[in-house]
Amino acid sequence: MEVDQASTDEVGLCRWWSGLSLALNEFKAKVGGLAKKVKKIGEDDPRRVVHSFKVGLALSLVSLYYYYISPLFNSFGTSAIWAVLTVVVVMEYTAGGTLSKGLNRTFATLLAGALGVGAHQAAVLPGEKGEPFLLGLFVFLLAAAATFSRFIPEIKARHDYGVTIFILTFSLVVVSSDRTVDAYELLQLAYQRITTIAIGVAICLLTSTFIFPVWAGEDLHKQVAANLEKLANSLEGKFKVQHLKQSGLSSWDRGCIFRTKEGFTS
Repeated sequence: MEVDQASTDEVGLCRWWSGLSLALNEFKAKVGGLAKKVKKIGEDDPRRVVHSFKVGLALSLVSLYYYYISPLFNSFGTSAIWAVLTVVVVMEYTAGGTLSKGLNRTFATLLAGALGVGAHQAAVLPGEKGEPFLLGLFVFLLAAAATFSRFIPEIKARHDYGVTIFILTFSLVVVSSDRTVDAYELLQLAYQRITTIAIGVAICLLTSTFIFPVWAGEDLHKQVAANLEKLANSLEGKFKVQHLKQSGLSSWDRGCIFRTKEGFTS
């Protein structure tokens, strides 16, 4: 009985060890595959690695600017977190994309802040009982209108992000104004948020423009040149195929046919 029990324990231990070894091998294979994929992405376009460091640098700068300079932190308080959020959402791969998002966020914040303060002043007129209903009505109307505007092709193509920020900022200002009795505090809140967002956008633009900038026009130029080369190869292949057909040869140049298809589908 003791021998059978010992053999059973050894079999269980061997199964456990083989399962653990298999899991470790699978984990090593996945880590190795991930490392190769990351290496390939970096080698295909080294600018992606540079962009990652630029985002980290921008976040470090905005953090140092607020949290290690006590006068600024004491004056802005918790509103300083908006600068960090701005860097996270505004920073794009290209300098033009960063500029477009930064302008959208800045102007949307300015417009929404002004309308939020105006809505608060208008909602105060009927008194304390009518104020919540008017604020809710303003939020409903502007959010519905702004959301519908996102379906307009021109606005969706260029200002979709700005409309989203407009809805968010207006709603936050109006909801905050419901608990802020003093109009001066409401103006101070809007000023702090607009200022912190503007500083975050400025840091993003400086980092994206002056530190190894990536311009979308340069990539577009390279892509157009590559497509023109494919088109030239496709036309050459088409003429060769027609020549082979007219000459009555039975074998076609498969390489020319492949370049023809590739050129017309690119």
